[in-house]
Amino acid sequence: MNEQIASATISARGLCRNFGNHAAVCEINLELKRGEVLGFLGPNGAGKTTTMRMLTGNLAPSAGSVEICGIDLLDRPRDAKARIGYLPETPPLYRELTVDEYLRLAARLHRVGNANLHSALAEAKQRCGLNDVGRRLIGSLSKGYQQRVGIAQAIIHNPDVVILDEPTVGLDPNQMREIRTLIRELGAERSVILSTHILPEVESVCDRVQIMHQGHMVFNDSIAGLKQRQTSLEEVFAQLTLDKESSGDIQPKSGSWTG
Repeated sequence: MNEQIASATISARGLCRNFGNHAAVCEINLELKRGEVLGFLGPNGAGKTTTMRMLTGNLAPSAGSVEICGIDLLDRPRDAKARIGYLPETPPLYRELTVDEYLRLAARLHRVGNANLHSALAEAKQRCGLNDVGRRLIGSLSKGYQQRVGIAQAIIHNPDVVILDEPTVGLDPNQMREIRTLIRELGAERSVILSTHILPEVESVCDRVQIMHQGHMVFNDSIAGLKQRQTSLEEVFAQLTLDKESSGDIQPKSGSWTG
């Protein structure tokens, strides 16, 4: 096994998903290494959420494979999912529970043992800045703190891969800055996939970016590579998606853009 394969925490090959006669996702390839933050972009309807649902094992692919830390997601779903933390666009929160009650529930659902429950809870709260609100009802918290709770449930079992879908939507500038700082910290020791419509957010926290459009991957490059071409992510995004809204056959760009 070479070093590149050994360091990969998530690897998707030829991922496809059909809904009836509609191909929502077509031949998606994605690989992520530990310590890497990937910005996962695309206009509404591009297939991002469908792809993330397949990567997390919440939706079976029509074709293709997904491995999490070398574990086949379809063959060994429980083992593979134990390595994943997921925050969907709408956080799966129980507003009538306190923060501590909810995170204990999340830990048990992620099969955190009794011996490690207290330390797992303490670490997740510390990482997400929740130490002062453990006894408060989730429904009484601000939007920013609720997003923190959502991220805490995604990392409480110490996963290797964290997938975040629009984690800063609806937040004020200060809350957004705090969540972005947390994402950078998570990316230092895990692999993170960040899906967002806020392009400057990707440029500030991600190492690499992939853009989907009409079910196809049309861009794949590092942020450093983007800067070397002296172009902005906004310009690339518009070029690859804005002028193709009516196109029925989107093909990935050649060269380094889909490296």
